[in-house]
Formats: sequence, structure tokens, C-alpha cells
Amino acid sequence: MATVDLTSENFNNIIDTNDIVIVDYWAPWCAPCRAFAPTFEHSANNNPGIVFAKVNTEDEQEIGQQFGIRSIPTLMIFKEQIIVFSQAGALTGADLQHVIDKALALDMDAVRAEMAEKS
Repeated sequence: MATVDLTSENFNNIIDTNDIVIVDYWAPWCAPCRAFAPTFEHSANNNPGIVFAKVNTEDEQEIGQQFGIRSIPTLMIFKEQIIVFSQAGALTGADLQHVIDKALALDMDAVRAEMAEKS
């Protein structure tokens, strides 16, 4: 599956209408971002039930600010509209797949219960 470009116009709709969205925050001038791009694309092709999306932080500064993106690349996983993973830095293909597998296995009822306890 190809990646989706997220903008301020489609961001909420993509997050709200998909169970899992993996977001790569990047910029065209960022060498580590460009190096990570093929790994991200490969993972997108190997996980067809997941939406893989990219936010160009140069063009979509508001989104980057909203999520406190301070360094790129940053990878964020939304599951059922909840951020379940956020990490700056590029991952290897194996590490990315490991994180995806962990996110898929999460019991979201337990996550929501834990969040309710903390608030």
C-alpha cells in the first residue's frame, strides 16, 4: 500500500477513520528522513491493513507543533485514535516491524482503562 500524505485538511479524518495509522514526521532537507523513507515504504507494502502516512513538517508546521515534534524523523503510531508509540529517530526495518507487531497486539480496552486511572 502506498503512503498517504497528511495535511491539516485530512489529518483528523485519516486518524479518526482508521484503526491504526503510522505517521512519519519528516522534512525534505533531512538526510536521516530520506534514508528512512525506503524502510517506511517497504513496511507499508508488507502491512496492507495499516495506514502509513507522512507529514512534511516544512509544509505542515501546525501539525508538527500540535504533536510537539522537535526532531525528525519522528515516528508515531495511532491506534483507535490514541497515540500508542512516539519516538524520534529512524528505525531499521526489523525494529519498525517489531513496534508494529507490539501495537497490533495492544489491548486497547486496557490502554483506555490505564489512561482513565491516570486522569
